[in-house]
Amino acid sequence: MQPASSSPGKVRTSLVLSFADSYATVILQLAGTVVISRLLSPAEVGVFAIAAVFSALASVVRDFGVGEYMIQERELSRDKIRAALALNILVSWSMCSALLLLAGPVAAFYREPGVADVMRVLALGFMLVPFGAITHAWFRRELDYRPIVISNVLSSIAAFIVSVAMALMGFGAMSMAWSVFAGIVAVVVATAFFRPHGFPIWPGFKGLDGVFRYSKFASLVYIVAEVGKGAPELIIGRVGGAVQVGIFSRANGIAEMLHRMLLRPVLTVCMPYFASQDREHGTIAGAYASTLALLTAVGWPFLAVMAVLAYAAIRIIYGDQWDSATPVAQILCLACAVNLLCLPSREALLACGEGRKASALQGQIASFQVLGLLAAVPYGLTGAGWGLVVAAIGGVIVSHWHLRRFRVTWSSVVRACLPSAALTLFTAGPLALAASFWPVSEQNYGRWALVGLPASLAIWLAGLYVLRHVLSTEITGFMKRLYVGLMPVRD
Repeated sequence: MQPASSSPGKVRTSLVLSFADSYATVILQLAGTVVISRLLSPAEVGVFAIAAVFSALASVVRDFGVGEYMIQERELSRDKIRAALALNILVSWSMCSALLLLAGPVAAFYREPGVADVMRVLALGFMLVPFGAITHAWFRRELDYRPIVISNVLSSIAAFIVSVAMALMGFGAMSMAWSVFAGIVAVVVATAFFRPHGFPIWPGFKGLDGVFRYSKFASLVYIVAEVGKGAPELIIGRVGGAVQVGIFSRANGIAEMLHRMLLRPVLTVCMPYFASQDREHGTIAGAYASTLALLTAVGWPFLAVMAVLAYAAIRIIYGDQWDSATPVAQILCLACAVNLLCLPSREALLACGEGRKASALQGQIASFQVLGLLAAVPYGLTGAGWGLVVAAIGGVIVSHWHLRRFRVTWSSVVRACLPSAALTLFTAGPLALAASFWPVSEQNYGRWALVGLPASLAIWLAGLYVLRHVLSTEITGFMKRLYVGLMPVRD
């Protein structure tokens, strides 16, 4: 099975579908969050957040880099696909057993009995995941995102219905756990429906050693990344308890919206895009620079606006019981903005077959995160936020040190991101100036949201064209293609 060509049109179509998937998912998740945040207490949210960290870590081990192996493999045969499925089943079912065994000890360590119940429910999904994951990886390799969009939207709908219904019935943190399981079931069923004709459905062991050789390094990358991502909840949970974890989780939710709306759809396409560029042209330098330009053009203005309107966003999305998350959310927006400068580095190294280097890089980044948190968490949640800012700066430095052999230079990074920095000032500057005269408060946060967000969007769009940002060319081209596609054919 040979990879499809990565024509510019196919890459753009994949990006559009990936964004459609992400925004549909965000809308449903946001709607669920608005309801859940008003039905559950900070302690209940904290209980789920602690259990979710261990589940997320096990999920990364469960995937074991098998999807990344399928994407970068130059000659993907039926035997290799069957071997990938066999390895995925073996690891996933092992992680299910591990979660079930660890549920009690973890709950005792954090002195929260509810953590064990949540972990047991989350473990159930691990039995099902392999039967959809391999087919998903094939769709990503082929840059065929239509089945992925449909299955993910169905998953979000199922999770939304279950979480809200069970929260209304008083199931507390368990409502969120069962919603995750419902989403997994929906993905597996939908993926089975879209499976290509003749696609292997049974595991096999021929070629298993080749899959394992690549996947052991790719999986290590994501395992270490998840440790770094979950470090705040793990450390804060032990030092400050479930309530503090819940507040941090909601503060991080503001920056997490960017991940769901922009980073996840772009990063989903990044690795197959980088891999195809490496196969066809022998370099990823140009693709990497253009990816950074896209990420920062949207991400930096969004984060700057969210930092100014953090109080309004938290009040509207989560409710007044989460007001204390506001200053932490503003600091985490800064950390996320710095992190954007190196975000695709992991995918770039994996796409070039450099699993060992990618795992070393991710280990260094995670070390910065853990050390930054340990040094700063005694100063409270805001201290933890600043610790993550410093860690992000360290991550940028080591990431581009690893990428230097692929001709990704500091000068190319600066050239790609300078227009986005100007766009960010153009977009968020007027909003920040207005907020200095009329601060966002309990009395006016609704008006700030109704006026500030649409105004910032309009200024951002205008800035793209005034500053002639490269993203404006992509938007114009997309609108032209959409217009031509919608125009009726004349005889």
